[in-house]
Amino acid sequence: MATPHFSSALSAPAVPAAYPMAKPGYGKRSAPGQQPRTRDDFATLPTRERYVAGFVDHLPEGAEMGIKRLAKQLPLYGQQAISTAMNALSVAGHLRRVRCAVGAGDETRWVFRTFWSRTARDNAWWNAYLATETAARTAAPAEPAAASVPPAPAPVAVPQQRTAPETAPAPAPATAPTAPAAPTVPSPAYLALAELGRKDIRLALSADDCAALEAQAAEWLARGVSTDYLTTALTAGLPAQVDCPPRFVRRRLTDKIPPQLPGGPASPGTGTPPPVGRILVECTDCGRPGQPEALPDGLCRPCRAAHSPGGQPAPDPTEIAAVKAHMANLRDLLKPV
Repeated sequence: MATPHFSSALSAPAVPAAYPMAKPGYGKRSAPGQQPRTRDDFATLPTRERYVAGFVDHLPEGAEMGIKRLAKQLPLYGQQAISTAMNALSVAGHLRRVRCAVGAGDETRWVFRTFWSRTARDNAWWNAYLATETAARTAAPAEPAAASVPPAPAPVAVPQQRTAPETAPAPAPATAPTAPAAPTVPSPAYLALAELGRKDIRLALSADDCAALEAQAAEWLARGVSTDYLTTALTAGLPAQVDCPPRFVRRRLTDKIPPQLPGGPASPGTGTPPPVGRILVECTDCGRPGQPEALPDGLCRPCRAAHSPGGQPAPDPTEIAAVKAHMANLRDLLKPV
């Protein structure tokens, strides 16, 4: 339980007018049903967390929420201190980092958001809220409209000439400017391969490696598995050293490919995009994704163990009850006849 820290409170700096915004669809999102701002907001938090929370609370919608950006705007603390403070705010119930699937068809992609609540919420509230997020809420905002072109001035009436003007040569037809080619959107299979090196440096692949292995990875997705399943299957149980990551990944893609289930997609080579509206909570500390119920306090189990007193995760009431029942059975068995 948080302990009140009312003395020597630091007031968070004002948000600069030119604070950078995240790309459309990313950044800060405010949760509904928050209480109005008061002077006692975040009063039960330690000084550093109250300082960071006061600054984040005043950021506009869609503001960039990266640790580096926050540390640059809050010079009293470095990146490690800001990261620790964000973990504490997640445990206190003020924020959740999520991945949202947006778009349609081949244009489906993941966007990353930080949901913020000035009013502290418990895990049950966050789970219910994230579970009921609608596709309209998770849909990415439309791309900014192109700059409006000022209308051409109205033609000015010219008085009729009494004599016919000299015939002028016909102007050469204007050549229309060539439109820039649309950027190629990487497939989910390519992105999953590109993320392997960030999950584990032993599987770092180059762009050419990802392109060469893309068809095999897409065949996995065509069999109904998610990109998270694919990443986990490729990174689980790695040896201490991987001499040739592309060859190692190709071997695993061949040996561990999941079976084709009846009624599943039959066309290999086409990735199955994540369903629109799906939300995965990210661990506030390490970024590991999972269902909201699997990340209480916004932290995965290893990170909760690392940040809990003694380096052990908080005990689960269900596990405690099971252990007590087991001990009672043992006592009954050991009773003398």
